[in-house]
Amino acid sequence: MTRSEEHGVPEVSRASMAVAALSTVVEWYDFTLYLYFATVLSRVFFGGGDGSLLATLAGFAISYGMRPLGAMAFGHIGDRIGRQRTLMLSMMLMTLAMLATALLPDHAAIGPAAGALLILLRCLMAFSVGGEYTGVVAYLLEGAREDRRGLITSLASAASEVGALLAVAIAALTVGAMGTVRLDAWGWRVPFFVGAALAGGVWFARSTMEESPDFLRQLKQHSVPESPLRHTLTHHRPALLRTFAISALGSITYYVGITYVPAFLSSSGILAEGRSLWLSTVAAVAVILVTPLAGALSDRVGRKPVLIGLGVAGMLLPLSMFGLMAGGGGLPIAAGAIVLACLAGGVSAVGAPATAEQFPGEGRLSGLALGVTVATAIFGGLTPFLAELFVRHTGWAAVPGAMIAVVAVAVMPVFLTMPETQPGLVKARTHEQSAREAREN
Repeated sequence: MTRSEEHGVPEVSRASMAVAALSTVVEWYDFTLYLYFATVLSRVFFGGGDGSLLATLAGFAISYGMRPLGAMAFGHIGDRIGRQRTLMLSMMLMTLAMLATALLPDHAAIGPAAGALLILLRCLMAFSVGGEYTGVVAYLLEGAREDRRGLITSLASAASEVGALLAVAIAALTVGAMGTVRLDAWGWRVPFFVGAALAGGVWFARSTMEESPDFLRQLKQHSVPESPLRHTLTHHRPALLRTFAISALGSITYYVGITYVPAFLSSSGILAEGRSLWLSTVAAVAVILVTPLAGALSDRVGRKPVLIGLGVAGMLLPLSMFGLMAGGGGLPIAAGAIVLACLAGGVSAVGAPATAEQFPGEGRLSGLALGVTVATAIFGGLTPFLAELFVRHTGWAAVPGAMIAVVAVAVMPVFLTMPETQPGLVKARTHEQSAREAREN
């Protein structure tokens, strides 16, 4: 008998699980596109010049402040009325935000107001994305078999990287197909129209999804919390700290180790704009391959040892990889980018089930909202801006790697002391302890 059947609720179909897993393509397509197109958007919306790239990255950081607010809003909705309807609502807002971005007037047409409108739409996008990834992770975790949670929830991270791959490929094709004049005049709109169409398709597909078995269980048992946020803050404070730590490392390795790299290479004069985008395509493919392997490994040996290993790698590798890329040369640059991307992909893969398993179904989305998105806002949205700022002011190309290493050192005590959450290992250890106690008595 399956876990859901024991509670008298139906299993989630494979079709619904596939829609949920693949739908994270959209959010990461949009936000990755913004960073990969940062130098183009800096000219189009902020008029070019020395401070325009920093202004574009600052807009990215500002908008990320909306992610925790959106996560708490959508987390409350998801914990109260269900996962499926919440995911429908967030995707509708994302579709509207991307379409409006594609239609925005530029700096040449309305001056500084163009940059302000761009940032405003980024805030709307960030608000809607706030509950997106955590909602998908919770849905996949609650619909997966306990012995395959790591693999299944890691698919959300893999699909995210598919979105990033799609973003960098379309950005590279757009940049390569036209000169700077046409790109700045109208070509930049094409990738955002593609994103709006993609989001609309996912919104339609989500209308066919079933509700999460765990939420149906809560309805059956009348255990849906009246105030999910208060419930989480009251009963699961240590879990919030652990979730924050896992997400901090995942965010900084992704946003500095993957999405900032093209801007780092082009703004430092190491690679041309188009070549740095194509390099990111190779890195994205590497992440897609690594992510399910890391998720499956965590099913076999546990979340804790894999996270500890990745934390140690985060202390040692990023400094040398950024230094390697700064030295120039095709092979060293490619090796540095791929190693950084694989590290980020591994943390994201294991972080997905590890964070969701910190909480029971009751209040799970609200717990993820507080732990995951607050960490993402701090260590994701802000760090590309800080990395660019530190590189410019210090002249030390390895500064972004040092930022990752510092966070890895800071979260390691949490990783070392956190309990294992992989259900099979937890049950096996509980059984062994019970058997040992029985023998002693």
